[in-house]
Amino acid sequence: MSGINRRQAIGLSGAALAAGVLVSRDALAQHEHHAPAGPPAVKPDGTARGRVSTLGGDTLPFRTAGGVKIFHLVAEPVAHSFAPGLTGQCWGYNGRVHGPTIEAVEGDRVRVYVTNRLPAPTTIHWHGILLPNGMDGVGGLTQPTIKPGETFVYEWTFRQHGTFMYHPHHDEMTQMAMGLMGLIVVHPRQTRAVDRDYALLLSTWKVTPGTTRPDPNEMTDFNVLTMNGLCYPGTPPLLARTGDRVRIRIGNLSAMDHHPIHLHGYSFKVTETDGGPIPAAGQWPETTVLVPTGSTRTIEFTADQPGDWALHCHMTHHLMNQMGHGLPNMIGADAAKLQTAIAKAAPDAMVMGTTGMGDMGEHAAHMEMPENTIAMAPVKGPHDLITMGGMFAILKVRDDLAGTDDPGWYRQPRGTASRLATGAELDRDGIEVG
Repeated sequence: MSGINRRQAIGLSGAALAAGVLVSRDALAQHEHHAPAGPPAVKPDGTARGRVSTLGGDTLPFRTAGGVKIFHLVAEPVAHSFAPGLTGQCWGYNGRVHGPTIEAVEGDRVRVYVTNRLPAPTTIHWHGILLPNGMDGVGGLTQPTIKPGETFVYEWTFRQHGTFMYHPHHDEMTQMAMGLMGLIVVHPRQTRAVDRDYALLLSTWKVTPGTTRPDPNEMTDFNVLTMNGLCYPGTPPLLARTGDRVRIRIGNLSAMDHHPIHLHGYSFKVTETDGGPIPAAGQWPETTVLVPTGSTRTIEFTADQPGDWALHCHMTHHLMNQMGHGLPNMIGADAAKLQTAIAKAAPDAMVMGTTGMGDMGEHAAHMEMPENTIAMAPVKGPHDLITMGGMFAILKVRDDLAGTDDPGWYRQPRGTASRLATGAELDRDGIEVG
């Protein structure tokens, strides 16, 4: 393969590409150098790149040559920030964790070059995509592995539309735990118009406090729970103007966990899975959608209620950052006596968790924590501490939303917010609280 020229690299037919094909570095460089530069122009049907917003992520650019959309993914080590104060030495694609979203349209012919800059062999599997067997990306079964320094080329025509994923199918336990994954969005030719189209990829990690390398051997005690590789407060908000039609695509490549994703303030309908669209007669209203590991779900709703609305996994431990299962149960302990006893041996120690975990964020501000560690519930909201982290984001719906900047916290109209009850009100309604 070392002698392949540019004409051969570009002109490989579907029959010749019955398996992922190794391409020489020189041929790839020549091909990329001569391909048209920059993103394509918007087509009459609006099928340009970047129609989907990958929250906190990016969309993979492509070039077009001979009617084929050409993409390039590079698997490589990545220094990644999960949230302010927590970074990881991960593996990703194109300098990102997770990799950029691949967007195309049903019927598109695509060619994807995959370069391996990892210290280990890899492959890439197009999860849920209907394609020739030799393009499926299972190491040893449908192709040789991509050795460090090699570039393979995959080519197929999209025969379906929906939300899909990509990830290695070689040493999955290690490589996916290190961050190698991304989303694929294939638009239908006749699309249902929405005003906001968001994509989220859920994953779980084990990053021991004080370390930076994710632990791929972990099976149960995951302590960093992410949306698009970010945990709250690192997750940016989803924005919508009142009245917008909103679509949220959710994929799950967590190692072991399903995720029931709950949206406050709204009911929605599940309109698609990675198996295809759900007929309207088969849809029903929900407020929580279960996204099994290895699956995608797409929900749609009209954003008709202004406010700051929580979007999160309803597995309660998935709403905490770097929480460990080895913590003692301190609920109901006499903190004063315990603090006195502990202070004799460790004067700087602080007793926490005697009334639950809600006070941990407050205490963390006064504690010396291990390097590269964030508090379990670290953010001050518009009223009090927001005692949620992990797999959590905020849908911000505004009447006067302008642009893509965070509009800040929602100001609730007078008379529409809960508040401290007065004594007069309690007496009036016969409520005894003594």
